[in-house]
Amino acid sequence: MLDFNWWWAFLALPLPLIVRFLVPKASEPSLAALRVPRLRPEQHNEDRTVRKSKVALATATLIWLALVTAAAQPQWLGEPVSIPNEGREMMLAVDLSGSMKIDDMQLNGRQVNRLTMTKSVVYDFIQRRVGDRLGLILFADTAYVQAPLTYDRETVSTLLSEAVIGLVGEQTAIGDAIGLAVKRFDAKDESNNVLILLTDGQNTAGNITPEQAKELAIKKGVKIYTIGVGADKMLIQSFFGSRQINPSQELDETMLSDIASSTGGQYFRARNAEELNSIYQQLDTLEPIEGETRKMRPLTALFYYPLAFALLGSVLWIVGAFFKSLFGGMSLKSTDKESVEKQA
Repeated sequence: MLDFNWWWAFLALPLPLIVRFLVPKASEPSLAALRVPRLRPEQHNEDRTVRKSKVALATATLIWLALVTAAAQPQWLGEPVSIPNEGREMMLAVDLSGSMKIDDMQLNGRQVNRLTMTKSVVYDFIQRRVGDRLGLILFADTAYVQAPLTYDRETVSTLLSEAVIGLVGEQTAIGDAIGLAVKRFDAKDESNNVLILLTDGQNTAGNITPEQAKELAIKKGVKIYTIGVGADKMLIQSFFGSRQINPSQELDETMLSDIASSTGGQYFRARNAEELNSIYQQLDTLEPIEGETRKMRPLTALFYYPLAFALLGSVLWIVGAFFKSLFGGMSLKSTDKESVEKQA
C-alpha cells in the first residue's frame, strides 16, 4: 500500500501560483514608438514562441510536482509480518572431548558415536526454537564461542554439524564452558538466560572449576540444564572374547546434578538417542517457545524516484536553455546580417 510519511508537504503545491499572483510582475522594457509592419511569417515565429512557453511551463510544473512528492516521503507498506517476542537467550554448550567419539549410541538402526547422535537430536531442537536467540559453545581443553547469540537458527545448526572431535583437545573443561556462557549473557540482564550443557565426562581441564562457574551463574541469574550422555552398557570384542563394560563410568553425575539444581535447572541422563530426544522435548516444555504476538509492516522508501525525476528534468532543462541561447544568438546574428545586406 502506498503511503506518504509527510503528506502535509502537498500543501506546498499551489505555492508557485500564489507567488505568481501576489508578487508584482517585473516592468517590461519599453517598445519602439514606431512599429513597422512585417510579412506574415512573423506570425509563425509568434506561434512557435507560444508553443515553447507552454512546453517550458509544463516541464516546470512536472519538476515541481516531483519535488513536492519527494518531500512528502512516499513509501510502500508491505504485508504485515509476524516477529517473535524477544526475551529468551539460550546458549548450547557441547562437549568435543575425546570420549565423545565412543561408538555406544544407536541412531536409525546403526551404531554411531556420541557426537553424531548429539548433532542429529540437537538439530531438531534448534529448528523448533523459533523466537529464541541461540548461541553455540564448543569445549574440550578449553571453551570457545562457535556461534554468538543470534536468531539465525540455520547458521547455528550448520556450525554444530561442522564440529569435529579433538578440534581443541581431548580433555573436558566444563567450568570454562559455563563461565564463557555466563559472560556472553552478561549484557542481557533483562532476558531469560538459559544454558544447556551436554557432556559425557567430568571436569579435567580449564581455568576455572565447575564450582566457581556455578557461583558465577547463580550471581548472574543463568539457569543451567545439564545433560549426561553415554550408554550404561557396551559390549567390546577382545582376544579373549566379548565382555560388557560401562563406557560412562567417568561421567560425574553428582557435579552435573548440583550445577543444575543450584541454578534452577535440571539434570538429565541420555543413554540413547530416544532419551536425548525426549530430554529436548521436555526442555521445550520447561522453557516454552515464545509466541509470535507482535507484527510489523516492512517499509520501502520511494522518495528517490520522484527526486531523481526532478533532478534529471532540471538538468535537461538547463542544458536545453544553454543550447537554445547559443544557437538562438547565432541565428539572430545571421538574420541581422541578411537584413543589412537587403537594405544595402
